[in-house]
Amino acid sequence: MTETKRLLELVAAGTLAAGALFAPQIAYAEGSGGAVITEAIIGEPPGLDPLITTTDVVATPSEHIFETLFTFNSRWEVRPLLAESLPTISGDGLTYIIPIRRGVSFQDRSKMQVEDVVASLNRWVRAATLGKGSNSFNIDRIEATNDHVVTIKLKQPYAPLLPLLAYPLSAAIITPQKNIKGNELTALIGTGPYSLAEHKPDQYIKLVRFKGYSSRKEPADGTSGERKQIPDEIDFVPVPDNNTRVEGAVAGQYDYADGLPIEAYARLQKSNKSAPTLLPDLGWPFLAFNLRAGPMSHLKLRQAVAAALCPSDMLQAAFGDKKFYSMDGALYPKSYGWHNEEGAEVYNQHNPEKASQLLKEGGYDGTPLRILTSHQYEFHYQMAEVAKACLEEAGFKVQLDVVDWATLTQRRTNPKLWDVYVTHSLFNAEPATYSSYDSSSPMGWDTPERKRVWRGFITAAEPTKREQAFAQVQKLVWEQLPFYKVGSFAWLAASNRKMTGVPEIGWPVFWNAKVNN
Repeated sequence: MTETKRLLELVAAGTLAAGALFAPQIAYAEGSGGAVITEAIIGEPPGLDPLITTTDVVATPSEHIFETLFTFNSRWEVRPLLAESLPTISGDGLTYIIPIRRGVSFQDRSKMQVEDVVASLNRWVRAATLGKGSNSFNIDRIEATNDHVVTIKLKQPYAPLLPLLAYPLSAAIITPQKNIKGNELTALIGTGPYSLAEHKPDQYIKLVRFKGYSSRKEPADGTSGERKQIPDEIDFVPVPDNNTRVEGAVAGQYDYADGLPIEAYARLQKSNKSAPTLLPDLGWPFLAFNLRAGPMSHLKLRQAVAAALCPSDMLQAAFGDKKFYSMDGALYPKSYGWHNEEGAEVYNQHNPEKASQLLKEGGYDGTPLRILTSHQYEFHYQMAEVAKACLEEAGFKVQLDVVDWATLTQRRTNPKLWDVYVTHSLFNAEPATYSSYDSSSPMGWDTPERKRVWRGFITAAEPTKREQAFAQVQKLVWEQLPFYKVGSFAWLAASNRKMTGVPEIGWPVFWNAKVNN
């Protein structure tokens, strides 16, 4: 057993202070010029295959292992990654011709072939939430045109295709064809700059530099461009307790600590070890409703929830100071072209009398409303507590089911186990990257109106027409209530004050990170 491995196990077991482990590790590895970078993540991921989940705690480590054909720069523009260049698109928008980079190796030392790309994209179409959504509307076939070209044929124009192929959640990762068995992977082998060395659940995920990696040469920008592989090793340590992550960050026990409660901001400002990384208006928390079964499958009862909820109180409880949140029923902030006010009058009613009347009209029988939430994202739990009070004021019976995040992501796949769950997302540049709008998501929003309005959005090609079409999507969201947006929030993380090279894009990547000692 290596010394690093042994120390990681002692920390996970609680028999060694985290500082005793990480302080000596944050230094250049002997003889290599690299470093061991350690991130405290919010909990144990429910797996490391980013294709089959939309969970960011999976994407954070796996983006170092796997790569996609395309990725994003810091302005959320699509850029090539494993593709040699952006595709050639036919005039009718139905054919995408994608040249594939030559000489790229998988971490098992086999060369990436066009057959691997075709098999991986077909798996994405079958098994990924975003892939299945794409296929149900538009993808006709994916085929190898020659040894280094993949062609995607569409049934109708599909404007979001490239952003979906670039997105790191429900990701269209490229893996060896031999490792694909049905919809599953038999080995976690990708083309990324780091390979999986060891994974001990609830203790650590250890990645090491892949010596056969073939990087792009363009300047690094967001997750596009050169991936320099500066660290020798990257360790992701599940730390589900918020206070432990905060204390470790303040003391400099981690190079990066993610998903910290906003109230830790002032303490981090005073820390001489870690600096706060605050990303304003980064994302939006929301309540997801189970439209497949239970009380939330009835529109009147979802309308009662919307009438009862008190987003102002929920945001105040979760984020405190208004500089860390904003109230807005629009699904995008004003700084985005997608911003509109359609349907937003349903937001922020906090009208228990109206909610009580809707409960009667909906035939509510007193069945407890089961709200799934987790302490690992503390603001989720704080909002759930306030929502419970507002719903009970209107006449709901409410049961808070507080579980760890991995359990929540598993339970939400079974409609019999929940009615509402609390979650959040970033404001993505492309609305189609949200699984919430897809019928295969845990919410199960699958009405004729959704299909019609969503088809109008994804087939619109001209930007102004797409924005107008998205306004109709937002209007329908507030009419049918598959979910309830609570507001907008700032995201807080902590970063080693001596570390550079981590882009501020909403989630950390470390291939260009360097601790300057």
